[in-house]
Amino acid sequence: MYLDFLAAAAGHADRAVPLSLYCTGLLLPGERKSVEPMAARLAPDNVGRMHQSLHHVVADAPWSDEAVLERVRHEVLPAMTKASPIVAWIVDDTGLPKKGTHSVGVARQYCGQTGKQDNCQVAVSLSVATWKVSLPIAYRLYLPQVWANNRRLREQAKIPAQMPFQTKLEIALGQMRQAQADGIPPGTVLADPAYGNDTGFREAVAGMKLSYVVGVQSTTTVWPPGIEPLPPTAWEGGRGRPANRLRRDAEHAPVSAKQLALALPAKAWKPVTWRQGTRHPLRSRFARVRVRAAHRDHKLHQPREQEWLLIEWPHGEAEPSKYWMSNLGDNISLRNLVALAKQRWIIERDYQELKQELGLGHFEGRGWRGFHHHATLCIAAYGFLVAERSRFSPSAHSAHLGLSAPELPPDFRPRGSLPSGTP
Repeated sequence: MYLDFLAAAAGHADRAVPLSLYCTGLLLPGERKSVEPMAARLAPDNVGRMHQSLHHVVADAPWSDEAVLERVRHEVLPAMTKASPIVAWIVDDTGLPKKGTHSVGVARQYCGQTGKQDNCQVAVSLSVATWKVSLPIAYRLYLPQVWANNRRLREQAKIPAQMPFQTKLEIALGQMRQAQADGIPPGTVLADPAYGNDTGFREAVAGMKLSYVVGVQSTTTVWPPGIEPLPPTAWEGGRGRPANRLRRDAEHAPVSAKQLALALPAKAWKPVTWRQGTRHPLRSRFARVRVRAAHRDHKLHQPREQEWLLIEWPHGEAEPSKYWMSNLGDNISLRNLVALAKQRWIIERDYQELKQELGLGHFEGRGWRGFHHHATLCIAAYGFLVAERSRFSPSAHSAHLGLSAPELPPDFRPRGSLPSGTP
């Protein structure tokens, strides 16, 4: 069985049953997927003992997240790629709103779930995707500097000493390098502007011999088609070294992606349908041009390689709405380029289910190990769903696949709930 295979990676026979039960608890119906409610569903006649067992395996037991995720990939990737191959590696981060200040990594920072600065934890993930389905294969908490550089907080949350401060971009690049080392089938890297707007990130991805289609901001500067930086100033002998850096001046300067988009002729904009939506085909207007990225290229000796600037300008909008840069080759069609750029939508579905159905954000512990163990087992449970849906017909697309839980004890009250009879 799937759960038995995963449990074997826990490293100790005593952890196998609690690990399997924890995953089962995540898959069972129920609004709250923290330890206490799951224990009540799994063992209504002995909640205390089950609570202790589940808490220990997720918060304290020193099993390897990487080993369990490797087992998940071993089981799930063959099923999900049976109909189509991996087409994309998707980089993303997800926010988990939290109350209080003690949960590991919690700080006031941008939270994608609420769309604003909020008190939350943020985790960086790497997912692999076909055109129809995707699976997270790496998941790591981002540590703000207030946590990474505070010895007291690190000790309280038991953050490993070898875990220094890293930016989200550095974490994502490390996850991709590990995926390559693990032999994961490559895909085109997709990311939103928080990652794609960074020239260093794009260059690092290209340095791994990976293609990318990543979002950028409208202010990203580029050299329009047929234009590139001025060559170094000619050296006329005498003192000093010959100039070897590219140049620009007031008359010869790059433009923003938005400026270039607004200057394109009407014939540059093409209608593209990229996939079938819930109610109707998804369709918009797009243009693409070959450009060179201009960020800090006055410090370079050679112009950057040409790449695609893809722009979306929906009908009826006053100006373009989205921009992407891609190092894919000249021969890719506009429709395929758009389809890849838009494929990031699939992880929004992942995280919706991971959070709403499997309780990704429900862990109530405060430590580094518990945070990652809970996330790993949520991904393992999600991998089970992905594999089952891939093996069977679309009618099997049910979050719980027929799993049921016993009734909760009549006197069960989760911690923090109001006493019975309280209005």
